[in-house]
Amino acid sequence: MQGKRIALILFLCILIGHASSAQARLIIQNKGSDSLVNVAQAWAEAFQRLRPDVAIAVTGGGSSIGIASLLHNTIDIANSSREIQPRELAIAEKNGIQPVKHLLGYDALLIFVHPDNPLTSLTLPQLADMYGEGGKSKRWSDLGVSVPGCSNQRIILASRQSNSGTYFFFREQILGERRDFALGTKDLHSSKDVVELVAKNPCAIGYSGLAYAHPNIKILPIALQEGSPAITPSMSTAIDKSYPLSRPLLMYTPGEAKNFVKEYLQWIKSDQGQCILFNKGYAPYRPLHCPQ
Repeated sequence: MQGKRIALILFLCILIGHASSAQARLIIQNKGSDSLVNVAQAWAEAFQRLRPDVAIAVTGGGSSIGIASLLHNTIDIANSSREIQPRELAIAEKNGIQPVKHLLGYDALLIFVHPDNPLTSLTLPQLADMYGEGGKSKRWSDLGVSVPGCSNQRIILASRQSNSGTYFFFREQILGERRDFALGTKDLHSSKDVVELVAKNPCAIGYSGLAYAHPNIKILPIALQEGSPAITPSMSTAIDKSYPLSRPLLMYTPGEAKNFVKEYLQWIKSDQGQCILFNKGYAPYRPLHCPQ
Protein backbone atom coordinates (compact mmCIF):
# COMPACT_ATOMS: atom_id res chain seq x y z
CA MET A 1 0.00 0.00 0.00
CA GLN A 2 2.81 2.34 0.95
CA GLY A 3 4.54 1.58 -2.35
CA LYS A 4 1.40 2.46 -4.31
CA ARG A 5 1.17 5.81 -2.52
CA ILE A 6 4.80 6.62 -3.31
CA ALA A 7 4.26 5.69 -6.97
CA LEU A 8 1.15 7.89 -7.13
CA ILE A 9 3.02 10.83 -5.59
CA LEU A 10 5.86 10.43 -8.09
CA PHE A 11 3.37 10.28 -10.97
CA LEU A 12 1.65 13.48 -9.78
CA CYS A 13 5.02 15.21 -9.43
CA ILE A 14 5.89 14.32 -13.04
CA LEU A 15 2.52 15.66 -14.26
CA ILE A 16 3.01 18.89 -12.32
CA GLY A 17 6.52 19.19 -13.70
CA HIS A 18 5.29 18.80 -17.28
CA ALA A 19 2.53 21.34 -16.68
CA SER A 20 4.97 23.84 -15.21
CA SER A 21 7.33 23.34 -18.14
CA ALA A 22 4.50 23.89 -20.65
CA GLN A 23 3.42 27.04 -18.85
CA ALA A 24 6.99 28.32 -18.76
CA ARG A 25 7.35 27.97 -22.53
CA LEU A 26 6.42 31.19 -24.30
CA ILE A 27 4.17 30.90 -27.35
CA ILE A 28 3.90 33.38 -30.25
CA GLN A 29 0.79 32.96 -32.39
CA ASN A 30 1.64 34.00 -35.97
CA LYS A 31 -0.97 33.83 -38.76
CA GLY A 32 -1.73 35.27 -42.19
CA SER A 33 -0.26 35.66 -45.67
CA ASP A 34 0.30 32.50 -47.71
CA SER A 35 3.01 34.40 -49.60
CA LEU A 36 4.92 34.71 -46.32
CA VAL A 37 4.08 31.37 -44.74
CA ASN A 38 7.19 29.52 -45.97
CA VAL A 39 9.63 32.17 -44.81
CA ALA A 40 7.66 32.63 -41.56
CA GLN A 41 8.07 28.91 -40.82
CA ALA A 42 11.80 29.15 -41.59
CA TRP A 43 12.11 32.17 -39.26
CA ALA A 44 10.24 30.32 -36.52
CA GLU A 45 12.44 27.21 -36.76
CA ALA A 46 15.68 29.23 -36.75
CA PHE A 47 14.61 31.44 -33.83
CA GLN A 48 13.48 28.46 -31.76
CA ARG A 49 16.99 27.01 -32.08
CA LEU A 50 18.26 30.22 -30.49
CA ARG A 51 15.45 30.42 -27.94
CA PRO A 52 14.17 26.89 -27.16
CA ASP A 53 11.89 28.40 -24.51
CA VAL A 54 9.87 30.19 -27.21
CA ALA A 55 7.40 28.27 -29.40
CA ILE A 56 6.17 29.99 -32.57
CA ALA A 57 2.94 28.64 -34.09
CA VAL A 58 2.80 29.63 -37.78
CA THR A 59 -0.33 29.23 -39.92
CA GLY A 60 -1.35 30.63 -43.31
CA GLY A 61 -4.85 31.23 -44.60
CA GLY A 62 -4.26 34.59 -46.26
CA SER A 63 -3.53 38.17 -45.21
CA SER A 64 -7.19 38.90 -44.48
CA ILE A 65 -7.41 35.93 -42.10
CA GLY A 66 -4.30 37.09 -40.24
CA ILE A 67 -5.48 40.69 -39.98
CA ALA A 68 -8.98 39.63 -38.82
CA SER A 69 -7.38 37.51 -36.08
CA LEU A 70 -5.20 40.45 -35.07
CA LEU A 71 -8.18 42.80 -34.88
CA HIS A 72 -9.88 40.42 -32.46
CA ASN A 73 -6.67 40.05 -30.43
CA THR A 74 -6.38 36.27 -30.88
CA ILE A 75 -2.82 36.29 -32.30
CA ASP A 76 0.45 38.07 -31.56
CA ILE A 77 1.60 38.73 -35.15
CA ALA A 78 -0.29 38.96 -38.46
CA ASN A 79 1.65 38.33 -41.68
CA SER A 80 0.41 40.43 -44.57
CA SER A 81 1.30 41.13 -48.18
CA ARG A 82 -0.92 44.22 -48.15
CA GLU A 83 -1.64 47.25 -45.99
CA ILE A 84 -4.44 47.22 -43.41
CA GLN A 85 -7.51 48.86 -44.94
CA PRO A 86 -9.55 51.76 -43.45
CA ARG A 87 -12.54 49.51 -42.67
CA GLU A 88 -10.20 47.16 -40.79
CA LEU A 89 -8.72 50.05 -38.85
CA ALA A 90 -12.26 51.04 -37.84
CA ILE A 91 -12.82 47.53 -36.44
CA ALA A 92 -9.48 47.73 -34.63
CA GLU A 93 -10.42 51.03 -33.01
CA LYS A 94 -13.78 49.61 -31.94
CA ASN A 95 -12.00 46.66 -30.33
CA GLY A 96 -9.37 48.82 -28.66
CA ILE A 97 -6.57 47.55 -30.91
CA GLN A 98 -3.88 49.84 -32.33
CA PRO A 99 -2.12 47.85 -35.10
CA VAL A 100 1.58 48.59 -35.56
CA LYS A 101 3.17 47.89 -38.96
CA HIS A 102 6.60 46.28 -39.31
CA LEU A 103 8.33 46.31 -42.71
CA LEU A 104 10.22 43.04 -43.27
CA GLY A 105 11.14 43.06 -46.95
CA TYR A 106 9.86 43.47 -50.49
CA ASP A 107 8.18 41.27 -53.05
CA ALA A 108 7.44 41.46 -56.76
CA LEU A 109 4.13 40.08 -58.00
CA LEU A 110 5.02 37.72 -60.85
CA ILE A 111 2.86 37.35 -63.94
CA PHE A 112 3.55 34.06 -65.67
CA VAL A 113 2.40 31.76 -68.47
CA HIS A 114 3.20 28.28 -69.73
CA PRO A 115 6.76 27.94 -71.13
CA ASP A 116 5.36 27.24 -74.64
CA ASN A 117 3.52 30.57 -74.71
CA PRO A 118 5.33 32.88 -77.21
CA LEU A 119 4.27 36.06 -75.37
CA THR A 120 7.33 38.10 -74.32
CA SER A 121 5.78 40.83 -72.13
CA LEU A 122 2.50 42.43 -71.02
CA THR A 123 1.28 45.88 -70.02
CA LEU A 124 -0.91 46.66 -67.02
CA PRO A 125 -3.84 47.67 -69.30
CA GLN A 126 -3.53 44.34 -71.14
CA LEU A 127 -3.69 42.48 -67.83
CA ALA A 128 -6.77 44.48 -66.84
CA ASP A 129 -8.42 43.66 -70.16
CA MET A 130 -7.74 39.96 -69.57
CA TYR A 131 -8.66 39.66 -65.90
CA GLY A 132 -11.29 42.40 -65.51
CA GLU A 133 -15.03 42.04 -65.96
CA GLY A 134 -16.08 43.36 -69.37
CA GLY A 135 -12.58 42.88 -70.78
CA LYS A 136 -12.26 42.01 -74.47
CA SER A 137 -9.14 39.82 -74.37
CA LYS A 138 -10.60 36.32 -74.15
CA ARG A 139 -8.25 34.41 -76.43
CA TRP A 140 -4.49 34.47 -76.89
CA SER A 141 -5.09 35.55 -80.49
CA ASP A 142 -6.53 38.80 -79.08
CA LEU A 143 -2.99 39.50 -77.86
CA GLY A 144 -1.44 38.65 -81.20
CA VAL A 145 -0.04 35.21 -80.35
CA SER A 146 -0.93 31.58 -80.96
CA VAL A 147 -0.08 29.25 -78.10
CA PRO A 148 1.00 25.69 -79.04
CA GLY A 149 -1.03 23.06 -77.23
CA CYS A 150 -3.93 25.43 -76.45
CA SER A 151 -6.55 23.99 -78.80
CA ASN A 152 -9.13 26.78 -78.73
CA GLN A 153 -6.71 29.59 -77.75
CA ARG A 154 -9.09 30.57 -74.95
CA ILE A 155 -7.28 32.18 -72.01
CA ILE A 156 -7.61 30.41 -68.66
CA LEU A 157 -7.29 32.98 -65.86
CA ALA A 158 -5.76 31.64 -62.64
CA SER A 159 -6.19 33.79 -59.54
CA ARG A 160 -6.21 33.53 -55.73
CA GLN A 161 -9.08 33.45 -53.28
CA SER A 162 -10.40 36.75 -51.95
CA ASN A 163 -8.88 36.28 -48.46
CA SER A 164 -5.41 36.44 -50.03
CA GLY A 165 -3.33 39.60 -49.81
CA THR A 166 -1.89 38.67 -53.21
CA TYR A 167 -5.42 38.65 -54.65
CA PHE A 168 -6.15 42.00 -53.00
CA PHE A 169 -2.93 43.58 -54.29
CA PHE A 170 -3.53 42.32 -57.84
CA ARG A 171 -7.10 43.59 -57.85
CA GLU A 172 -6.12 46.98 -56.46
CA GLN A 173 -3.15 47.51 -58.79
CA ILE A 174 -4.59 45.99 -61.99
CA LEU A 175 -8.37 46.26 -61.84
CA GLY A 176 -8.96 49.13 -59.44
CA GLU A 177 -11.30 49.17 -56.45
CA ARG A 178 -14.56 49.27 -58.44
CA ARG A 179 -13.89 46.54 -60.99
CA ASP A 180 -14.31 42.84 -60.34
CA PHE A 181 -12.59 39.82 -61.85
CA ALA A 182 -14.00 38.36 -65.07
CA LEU A 183 -16.51 35.54 -64.75
CA GLY A 184 -14.83 32.16 -65.06
CA THR A 185 -11.61 33.20 -63.32
CA LYS A 186 -10.28 30.24 -61.33
CA ASP A 187 -9.82 31.18 -57.66
CA LEU A 188 -7.17 28.84 -56.27
CA HIS A 189 -6.28 28.19 -52.65
CA SER A 190 -2.54 28.92 -52.80
CA SER A 191 0.18 30.40 -54.98
CA LYS A 192 1.58 26.88 -55.34
CA ASP A 193 -1.72 25.79 -56.89
CA VAL A 194 -1.59 28.69 -59.36
CA VAL A 195 1.96 27.78 -60.41
CA GLU A 196 1.03 24.11 -60.87
CA LEU A 197 -2.02 24.94 -63.01
CA VAL A 198 -0.08 27.25 -65.33
CA ALA A 199 2.84 24.81 -65.59
CA LYS A 200 0.47 22.07 -66.77
CA ASN A 201 -1.93 24.05 -68.97
CA PRO A 202 -0.66 25.95 -72.07
CA CYS A 203 -3.85 28.05 -72.10
CA ALA A 204 -3.34 29.47 -68.59
CA ILE A 205 -1.93 32.65 -67.09
CA GLY A 206 -1.44 33.32 -63.37
CA TYR A 207 0.26 35.43 -60.71
CA SER A 208 2.08 34.89 -57.41
CA GLY A 209 4.90 36.23 -55.25
CA LEU A 210 8.57 36.33 -56.21
CA ALA A 211 9.43 33.28 -54.08
CA TYR A 212 7.20 31.09 -56.26
CA ALA A 213 9.30 31.50 -59.42
CA HIS A 214 9.79 28.05 -60.97
CA PRO A 215 11.52 26.60 -64.05
CA ASN A 216 8.19 25.16 -65.23
CA ILE A 217 6.62 28.57 -65.80
CA LYS A 218 7.58 31.56 -67.96
CA ILE A 219 7.76 34.87 -66.09
CA LEU A 220 6.80 37.91 -68.16
CA PRO A 221 8.33 41.41 -67.95
CA ILE A 222 5.63 44.01 -67.26
CA ALA A 223 5.25 47.56 -68.62
CA LEU A 224 3.12 50.34 -67.17
CA GLN A 225 1.56 50.97 -70.56
CA GLU A 226 2.19 50.51 -74.26
CA GLY A 227 5.45 52.23 -75.21
CA SER A 228 6.88 52.00 -71.67
CA PRO A 229 9.84 49.70 -70.99
CA ALA A 230 8.89 46.21 -69.83
CA ILE A 231 10.63 45.50 -66.52
CA THR A 232 11.66 42.03 -65.38
CA PRO A 233 10.69 41.23 -61.77
CA SER A 234 13.66 40.66 -59.45
CA MET A 235 14.86 41.50 -55.97
CA SER A 236 16.56 44.67 -57.20
CA THR A 237 13.57 45.91 -59.23
CA ALA A 238 11.29 45.16 -56.25
CA ILE A 239 13.47 47.24 -53.89
CA ASP A 240 13.86 50.22 -56.23
CA LYS A 241 10.18 49.88 -57.28
CA SER A 242 11.03 50.09 -60.99
CA TYR A 243 8.98 46.92 -61.44
CA PRO A 244 5.32 48.07 -61.65
CA LEU A 245 3.99 45.34 -59.34
CA SER A 246 6.37 45.70 -56.38
CA ARG A 247 4.94 45.48 -52.86
CA PRO A 248 6.10 45.48 -49.23
CA LEU A 249 6.03 42.42 -47.00
CA LEU A 250 4.63 43.24 -43.57
CA MET A 251 3.93 42.00 -40.09
CA TYR A 252 1.40 43.67 -37.80
CA THR A 253 1.23 43.53 -34.02
CA PRO A 254 -1.80 44.62 -31.91
CA GLY A 255 0.12 47.55 -30.43
CA GLU A 256 3.83 48.11 -29.84
CA ALA A 257 5.66 44.78 -29.71
CA LYS A 258 6.92 43.88 -26.24
CA ASN A 259 9.08 41.27 -24.52
CA PHE A 260 9.74 38.12 -26.56
CA VAL A 261 7.57 39.28 -29.51
CA LYS A 262 9.73 42.40 -29.75
CA GLU A 263 12.86 40.27 -29.50
CA TYR A 264 11.58 38.02 -32.31
CA LEU A 265 10.82 40.94 -34.63
CA GLN A 266 14.23 42.48 -33.95
CA TRP A 267 15.85 39.15 -34.81
CA ILE A 268 13.84 38.94 -38.09
CA LYS A 269 15.30 42.35 -39.03
CA SER A 270 18.82 41.24 -38.13
CA ASP A 271 21.28 40.00 -40.76
CA GLN A 272 20.44 36.39 -39.92
CA GLY A 273 16.69 36.89 -40.25
CA GLN A 274 16.99 38.97 -43.42
CA CYS A 275 19.27 36.39 -45.06
CA ILE A 276 16.62 33.72 -44.42
CA LEU A 277 14.17 35.99 -46.26
CA PHE A 278 16.68 36.46 -49.09
CA ASN A 279 17.32 32.72 -49.42
CA LYS A 280 13.57 32.13 -49.66
CA GLY A 281 13.49 34.36 -52.74
CA TYR A 282 12.38 37.72 -51.33
CA ALA A 283 14.17 41.06 -51.14
CA PRO A 284 15.46 42.21 -47.70
CA TYR A 285 14.18 45.54 -46.44
CA ARG A 286 17.74 46.90 -46.31
CA PRO A 287 20.93 46.24 -48.31
CA LEU A 288 23.09 43.39 -47.00
CA HIS A 289 25.26 40.54 -48.22
CA CYS A 290 23.97 37.01 -47.66
CA PRO A 291 26.07 33.87 -48.22
CA GLN A 292 24.41 31.40 -50.58
